[in-house]
Amino acid sequence: MKSVNTYQGKQVLILGLAKSGLAAAQLVKKLGAKVVVNDQKPYEENAAAQELEKTGIEVVCGHHPLELLDKADVIVKNPGIPYSNVLLQEALKRNIPILTEVELAYEISEAPFIGITGSNGKTTTTTLIYKMLEEDQKQPLIAGNIGTVACEVAQKATKDNVIVTELSSFQLMGIEKFRPKISLLLNLFDAHLDYHGTKEEYIKAKANLFNNQTSEDFAVINADDELVMKASADVKATKVPFSVTAQTTEGAYIKNETIFFKDEEVMSLKDVVLPGKHNQENILAAVSVVKLYGCSNEAIYRVLTTFAGVKHRVQYVTTINKRKFYNDSKATNMLATKVALSAFSQPTILLAGGLDRGNEFDDLKEEFKNVKAVITFGETAPKIERVAKEAGIQIVKRVDNVKQAVSEAYACSDEEDVILLSPACASWDQFKTFEERGDIFIESVHKLK
Repeated sequence: MKSVNTYQGKQVLILGLAKSGLAAAQLVKKLGAKVVVNDQKPYEENAAAQELEKTGIEVVCGHHPLELLDKADVIVKNPGIPYSNVLLQEALKRNIPILTEVELAYEISEAPFIGITGSNGKTTTTTLIYKMLEEDQKQPLIAGNIGTVACEVAQKATKDNVIVTELSSFQLMGIEKFRPKISLLLNLFDAHLDYHGTKEEYIKAKANLFNNQTSEDFAVINADDELVMKASADVKATKVPFSVTAQTTEGAYIKNETIFFKDEEVMSLKDVVLPGKHNQENILAAVSVVKLYGCSNEAIYRVLTTFAGVKHRVQYVTTINKRKFYNDSKATNMLATKVALSAFSQPTILLAGGLDRGNEFDDLKEEFKNVKAVITFGETAPKIERVAKEAGIQIVKRVDNVKQAVSEAYACSDEEDVILLSPACASWDQFKTFEERGDIFIESVHKLK
């Protein structure tokens, strides 16, 4: 860990706890800051706040008093807290810097970063990159939105490591100096508009990934995505495109059912075990990144012939009476659900619904050709039902929760059907996380046995 004096003697306000806020508070205290933690959750129910208070950190719980800003030199906020928060709005007026803990991680890290973002496929691609580098003994560490707090990982990293980091638009809005050696923008789709307000602001947040890169760095970009190409138009880093539709010899592509990087044959596509055509984009992106980092084709081959996907991302659960069950709880927007549906040619029963962010679901219609039934739940149930009925689906039923959806789906299924949880919505209307939603689905499926 680098020795930095940026925060020595400074008043740092940590806004929001959870894992990232807890880690950030502990780190800046270690760096000599005077730390105040503010979290909406009441103190009596807030184990993290109680833990920090025992270490001498001041905690303020239950509300966000504006007077906390009077002495604040910098704010480190939980990524999930929107900038519409009253305290943050006032901080912006006072020109108080607002960071996320990823910025802290970069400042203290001795290791370079690989930064991965996009609307869909981030976790699968981040995992692929990490596994390929690990297989080739490049000493990678994994961090970020994938579940491991970046500033915790960075404290342990040395110059011999590389930190493979999944980054959300929320995190990227809070960076100032963060500069990945290799950046990757997978795709762009309407997402988190309730947080960002407009599509333009969402894309701008994602493009922050490139801001501090120079010609010595690399930007891996999806040549098939017009919005990605537009967002990366002024990138100073060396651009490395990948494409599933064209032979882009400056990066990764597919030719004669073979994966290529530049003019080099990497491996046959038929040996890849990761299911679904949608994963070809993730694979080409990962290959581009690791080849830039000097990874061998042998290591890439070993990973792609064994890695079958990550939990909650079109995850095969089990087969019951010739019905196959898949958990795609990570599908928190329409594009992810469209991608999941396109992976199957069998008759499919779709379980969908969740937090209402104000959007409609008409874009799902084009992927409903193999859908025989739709089971809905959550706040968006009426909207999804309307689209399903307009698409001519005969079986459309609403239930109260995911457990009931599993039973209802099985009841209207036949042998060789696919039963797919792919909600097209965030989980927060009924669950704390998409992982909790997926775990309940898996548990309910196994109870059918």
